[in-house]
Amino acid sequence: MIVYGISTCDTTKAAIKALQRDGRDVTFRDIRAEPLSEAEIAEIVSHLGSGVVNKQSTTYRSFSPFLREAEAEAQIAAQPTVMKRPVIRDGNAWHLGWDAAVQAELGV
Repeated sequence: MIVYGISTCDTTKAAIKALQRDGRDVTFRDIRAEPLSEAEIAEIVSHLGSGVVNKQSTTYRSFSPFLREAEAEAQIAAQPTVMKRPVIRDGNAWHLGWDAAVQAELGV
């Protein structure tokens, strides 16, 4: 299982702790320290859609009008922290966020 996020994100930290408490083997990928490749970004967007971009964030609001109109892949490539967190890959299944629905899907 891979959890994509940033080390300072409280939601990502909570997800990792809960998954580890549940006995899951979790690999954390800090997208700020180790940026995603174009292929990884494309894979995430293909599975989770453009909703993976957090349009409520200050990062998104600071984008130029041109970048706001760009595809989600370009937005994440330009500023990885615009991605909603955490993104969780569990085998072939993808999950976005750490709400009750995601926890239920993962059986945590």
